Amino acid sequence: MAGDQQTAEQIYGDAFNAGLRPDPLLTVSEWADRYRRLSGKAAAEPGPWRTDRTPYLREIMDSLSPSSPVERVVFMKGSQIGGSECGNNWVGYVIHKSPGPMMVVQPTVELAKRNSKQRIDPLIEESQVLRELVKSPRSRDSGNTVLSKEFPGGVLVMTGANSAVGLRSMAVRYLFLDEIDAYPGDVDGEGDPIHLAFARTRTFSRRKVFLVSTPLITGLSRIEAAFAESDQRRYWVPCPHCGEFQVLKFERLRWPKGEPRKAAYYCIACEQPIFNHQKNTMLARGQWRPEAAGDGRTRGYHLSSLYSPVGWSSWERAAEDWEKAQQDVERLKSFVNLVLGESWQERGDAPDWQPLYDRREDYLIGTVPQGGLFLTAGADVQRDRIEVEVVAWGRGKESWSVDYRVLAGDTARPDVWRELDAVLDEEFPHASGLRLPIRVLCVDSGFNPRITYDWVGTHPQASWGPAGARAAHPKSAVAVKGTARTDRLILGASPVDAGKRRGTRLWTLGTPVAKSELYSRLRLAPPTPESGEPFPAGYCHFPRYEDEYFRQLTAESLVKGHWVVAPNRRNEALDCRVYARAAASIYGIDRFTEKHWREMETTLAPVGAGSESVSQAPSPRPVRRVVVRSSYMMRQ
Repeated sequence: MAGDQQTAEQIYGDAFNAGLRPDPLLTVSEWADRYRRLSGKAAAEPGPWRTDRTPYLREIMDSLSPSSPVERVVFMKGSQIGGSECGNNWVGYVIHKSPGPMMVVQPTVELAKRNSKQRIDPLIEESQVLRELVKSPRSRDSGNTVLSKEFPGGVLVMTGANSAVGLRSMAVRYLFLDEIDAYPGDVDGEGDPIHLAFARTRTFSRRKVFLVSTPLITGLSRIEAAFAESDQRRYWVPCPHCGEFQVLKFERLRWPKGEPRKAAYYCIACEQPIFNHQKNTMLARGQWRPEAAGDGRTRGYHLSSLYSPVGWSSWERAAEDWEKAQQDVERLKSFVNLVLGESWQERGDAPDWQPLYDRREDYLIGTVPQGGLFLTAGADVQRDRIEVEVVAWGRGKESWSVDYRVLAGDTARPDVWRELDAVLDEEFPHASGLRLPIRVLCVDSGFNPRITYDWVGTHPQASWGPAGARAAHPKSAVAVKGTARTDRLILGASPVDAGKRRGTRLWTLGTPVAKSELYSRLRLAPPTPESGEPFPAGYCHFPRYEDEYFRQLTAESLVKGHWVVAPNRRNEALDCRVYARAAASIYGIDRFTEKHWREMETTLAPVGAGSESVSQAPSPRPVRRVVVRSSYMMRQ
């Protein structure tokens, strides 16, 4: 402990002495051009860094220089722009020219370790001046670990936004917050991770903070909110034909339908086509222009991937991505986030239940139509019942509700859990004549975690692999807990204190992601019979349930960034569907390749002439059914 105290005092003493020295005249971009080399381990274009390759980064980097009066720099961006490398150049500059305590925060500690190995270590290894300042991790008492790099006059600490301990570990003069829209809303019950990190800079009057991220959800996007508080700079580039300066906007990109390789950008003034190979010349002559007053201390920069240099990403690729996204809501969302560098506007209103009720289909409840290739289930636990939905999944994440059960009984007693055992053991007849088991059942652990963990612990646990849990036991059960995270559906699994049920893990999921995805898919229109077109990707099919199911499925709306249940409505059906979707993700649907789909289709090829209809399929053995007692989920 005394050794740690001495080391901290020495570091801060060196940092204080360094703060008395005059600021270096070299800017961050000049330093990068002179000293930075890109490693072949982490860069598509290894070799000396050239700011001229990405001229729009020059002003952003130089705003991070000590000579700039700017205190906070905000960079809202698309992909393939170089935002993270801009921050890494700043890291190298601080170590070499303006030493002091610095912190780099990634969304998770695991990502911080990965970034250290894949980005920071090569940054140091490929630069002679940095190698001389940061000792090799192999040397004794080097001060060089995965998450900490000591150098004369300062220290670089890397951590994750999911670690309150890491965020409050030390005071820092320099703070680099990367991909902030993927940060959790609360960390270890101590509040917003960005506020915790900002608190580390309060003791430094000449602090610098760099916030970088691709925006995600409108109203919940941290980077969008930070950009709105800035002077909101955009990069204006001149037309190579008439010289008119303009901000590149996707609506000016045009091409014949179905021929994205013919995409060209049309000037807002002269309407002449500009082709992708002319982009670099435009970028070199571009300039940042503020569109708001700001507070004088914060500069904000927004850049879409349309500005990505030739060789990184093209306008033709953007056009191709747009066409592919037209029938897939998730692809469209990714396009808006990653290509346009804009947040995705979720529809706040819930879909109307009546159209869903009106388009019910005639397949039998409890049976799987031909398109369904595997089954998952989601269970919502209440005091006096467990509600379960079984869902079939097919290509393009097309889904069929197979059955909905209400298992009545006190969930503190074993009887109702034995009924849930029976559901998990059941196999459902498929249109091929075969029977399908439930692959993964997700059980909500929010009502009574201990009982849920104990029940789950008696069943095989799903594992997470390259293709999900496909190699696991076909009847796996997992405990799940929803969070308000909006960056992805499945956030991971961690061991729980389940007493004698060792090995039980709790899976956390981003329920806003699942609900937004589901509601987007519920709005998809079925093809007309005369069109002969297939159902769109993600389309949801339903048998002839009563109207209460559809009222529950559409019971919530997005209000000011929060999902709210409508008055006098219940939402168990919505929760069950969310958990069934999480189970499909755990099973691997989000990572399936064409090979996986073909394997399942081959296995479920029709086995006889009379197997076109599920109801006509032979029954090799009796189906073990669970009696459903419900006054509102009656079958027709």
